[in-house]
Amino acid sequence: MKRARLGLLLAALAPQQGCYQEAVEPAPRVLTLGDGTYALSVDVVSLSLELRRGDEVLTTLDGASFALGVVDEVRDETSYDPYPLLAEMPGYLPPAGVAFHEAARVVSASTSGERIVLTLEHAGGARSTLTLELEREGSFRLELVPEDPTRVAWLRVGATAAEGEAFYGLGEHFDDVDNAGKLRAMQIEVADLESGYNEAHAPVPFVIGTRGWGLFVESSYPGAFDVGAADASRVAATFGLGSAAHEGLVAHLYAAEHPLDVTARYYASTGAPRLPAPWALGPLVWRDENDDQAQVESDLAIMRELDLPASGIWIDRPYATAVNTFDFEDARFPDERAMIARAHDLGFRVGLWHVPYLDERSPFTAPLVAQAEDAGYYPLETGLRFNGWGRPIDFTSAGAVAWWQDKLSSYVSLGVEGFKLDYAEDVVPGAFGARNVYRFRDGSDERTMHRGYTLAYHRTYAQLLPEDGGLLLCRAARWGDQIHGPIVWPGDLDARMWRHGQQVTEGGRSFKAVGGLEASMIAGLTLGPSGLPFYGADTGGYRHAPPDLETFIRWFQQTALSSVMQIGTGSSDVAWELGDAALVDLYRRYTRLHLRLFPYTWTLAQQIASTGRPIQRPFGLQEPSYGEHPSDQYFYGDALLVAPVVEPGLSERSVMFPDGAWIDFFDGTTIEGGQRLTVAAPLDKLPLYLRQGAILPMLRPTIDTLSPTVWPAEVDSFANDPGDLFVIIAPGASSELSLYDGARVETIVDEATVAVVASPGEIFTRGVELELIALGAAAPLRVAVDELTLEPASSREELTGLAQGFYWDAGDRAGTLIVKVALEGGRRVVIER
Repeated sequence: MKRARLGLLLAALAPQQGCYQEAVEPAPRVLTLGDGTYALSVDVVSLSLELRRGDEVLTTLDGASFALGVVDEVRDETSYDPYPLLAEMPGYLPPAGVAFHEAARVVSASTSGERIVLTLEHAGGARSTLTLELEREGSFRLELVPEDPTRVAWLRVGATAAEGEAFYGLGEHFDDVDNAGKLRAMQIEVADLESGYNEAHAPVPFVIGTRGWGLFVESSYPGAFDVGAADASRVAATFGLGSAAHEGLVAHLYAAEHPLDVTARYYASTGAPRLPAPWALGPLVWRDENDDQAQVESDLAIMRELDLPASGIWIDRPYATAVNTFDFEDARFPDERAMIARAHDLGFRVGLWHVPYLDERSPFTAPLVAQAEDAGYYPLETGLRFNGWGRPIDFTSAGAVAWWQDKLSSYVSLGVEGFKLDYAEDVVPGAFGARNVYRFRDGSDERTMHRGYTLAYHRTYAQLLPEDGGLLLCRAARWGDQIHGPIVWPGDLDARMWRHGQQVTEGGRSFKAVGGLEASMIAGLTLGPSGLPFYGADTGGYRHAPPDLETFIRWFQQTALSSVMQIGTGSSDVAWELGDAALVDLYRRYTRLHLRLFPYTWTLAQQIASTGRPIQRPFGLQEPSYGEHPSDQYFYGDALLVAPVVEPGLSERSVMFPDGAWIDFFDGTTIEGGQRLTVAAPLDKLPLYLRQGAILPMLRPTIDTLSPTVWPAEVDSFANDPGDLFVIIAPGASSELSLYDGARVETIVDEATVAVVASPGEIFTRGVELELIALGAAAPLRVAVDELTLEPASSREELTGLAQGFYWDAGDRAGTLIVKVALEGGRRVVIER
């Protein structure tokens, strides 16, 4: 293999006086990885790396991008979590001799195939090795290793930020979708919120710049990302390895055509997401602290009696004799098998709340605690506990995993198909410079297991789920966790319309709020680009519950347009207990909208692994050219623009409409894009807009559940009968859509006609009902199917009973044409205007 050694020590290369000097071909100044669309070039003289897409430089890295953080002495009892150091937290005393030495020059360089190895000299004389590799198209691996790690406590990598560039990712956050100007911790930290900590349940060390590039730091050690907080022109990721600094720091640079595509590069590095079961896309309903079996069965019956769509429930504690006795308490749940069977009969799947602890104070768990201690199923050493039950089970032990899964199998055998996994965030790496020491059976400790424990916990449960994915509703998540299929829920948000960090006074107390509806929406939008694409908030909030009527309505309007619609509050209220019949009617309308969108949502879900594009997409990430990065509006896939109301008392709001025409989903009004407008938003209406020309597949209007039922005449189940495919189209430019099951819909539009070609898939085989909206006041001149002219129905009700036909309603959604046809082998519908 060709190798070139580039001597960059100019003194050594200079001719010696009086000696014969043989002519040497000059070494190249610039070395390049990649020769296609994406390349990483290195100027070894100026120490400058450029990440390119074609001729465009997306970002650069220089000497300041590679730094060694040193101390006088690396001590094992010290936590080198960089966040309190960088945030200059009150009460934190830095180690003696803290200094960051940036790389000053390249000492030597070598190349081998798709690899470049640089020896860097840092300020102060220390050296490091920087290895650059081409992994795949648009993906480059960087590894920084200090030559002498004796005094090195931190390693830093970073890149430059263009003026005005926004940054997405870095996991779940509640304050803003754009990370620019923020210092983000990659672990739980002390904070002045009401909760007492920074709510970093799902940090991900992966950031996306809106020019179309990304940086992922592949480390389990405590870290922090400075995204232009200290210097607006730089992104810097600092990780505290302490005595493990000799391992070095691995990072990945990504480049893609569009910033939304960068997440696909991250998946190639860390694994494609596992999908939850289709039924887990909801709606899902729960109560906080269920009373008993009678309450559960009553809720199931009431939802069906009131025609409230839902596909699953999960049962919160206390249902077991104690945490965790792996049973149901006989006095309150006398026949759990019959209860779960009843749920299944009514078209509900069932999940349970769970945690990785045994209640060490309860006599009921004493035999299990003794077994765990005797068998070595607890960590060798545990630090501070942030739960009220006991030590976490050590899932690094294969024996502990097998034992725990054997206990869980008692629930699985009853028909439980999912778990809400709470807590398990005890393994905090430290506070105020001191370690929170945990030692696990595999030799790991809290310095990496603040991430690793979350993955081991989720993996233990994921292995028990059905092949179609089941339900894992998780409070915490970490990078790489997407392979277990978690649906992230954001913990205990406020049952109010408070902003994250807002100073509020309630009940005689003043505090900084964790955040309510707006914080929840932002959490979902930050998680998707970060590689955790499924999100389900507690619709209505948890802290300070119950929510007022306005908060509950605005919240379920928003979660109807989220990947998972999970409904429940911290006061254990359900919809029919929070308001009157009018509230229930509105709740039914939006839960059914969420359920009807399943073909669209599941198609987007199936595409995530290949495209990287999440279901819920921040406006500024999908449309970076506008330079606007609102946290209160977003895209649901490509077709829908969602602008929820997140402030109390408003009946209108400002919306930024991108180029093109946008159709009000509910009344058919056409809005020309490329402008910001104030739109009406009365309490009963979610501002929701369909992109003109988009094809929106939906389920029938009567659908109740995605789960099977034994009473299909009373409970309308997609699992029992997929039924006809319903498609909403606002004709514009010609377009096409392939559904997850292979069904296809294509529109061909010209001045005189709109043609729609539909073909069946594996699921949608029977028929299609096309709903063309915003057609104007004039009725179509002719509607034909495969050249056969159709006769109009006199009403929607008459059309429902026909095998095929059409109905024109000039007063609905600014002119609506409904065409119903059989799909057999495919159909071509032509509307002459």
